[in-house]
Amino acid sequence: MNNLSFLTSVAQNFWFIPMEKVTDFRQFLEGKKVVVTNGCFDLFHFGHLALLNEARRLGDFLWVGINGDRSVKELKGNDRPFFSAWERAAIVGSLKAVDAVTVFSERRATKFLSLVKPVIYVKGADYSSESLYLEEKEVLVECQSQIKFIPLYPGRSTSGIVEMIQKGAMVAEQNKGVKKE
Repeated sequence: MNNLSFLTSVAQNFWFIPMEKVTDFRQFLEGKKVVVTNGCFDLFHFGHLALLNEARRLGDFLWVGINGDRSVKELKGNDRPFFSAWERAAIVGSLKAVDAVTVFSERRATKFLSLVKPVIYVKGADYSSESLYLEEKEVLVECQSQIKFIPLYPGRSTSGIVEMIQKGAMVAEQNKGVKKE
């Protein structure tokens, strides 16, 4: 089930906003302190949870942009994503801190950001003002968005978790033929 009808059935505590409806929905939030973050959220972990909870504390409404499947593959490699965009949207949207989720198909969140016009834009501290993608940064400056970097939860990143799993699988494979005495 990789379609919107499935998501609608689980999306009871948040708004799923398709890209073509972002501008209309944003009008309903006029006067609210809208906080936005975005990412792949491909293998959800405690670091993601901490970032989203902290982002929510910064404003009235937390809107999360999620990279579509094709853009995750372009950004992370052919073996990704692990979960479809709709599954990732349902997981992220089910969190109490998250008010709305939008899946965008582009490699970068530029179009999404230009439509949402966040009051505050949040990224993890693995980014900096200098390392933000130039086109995204230009849109945020144009929107007069405040940019905040949230400290990372130590030892938690999707890449690190994938590496641990792969190492564990290699050790298990190596130990297959070894007899324990």
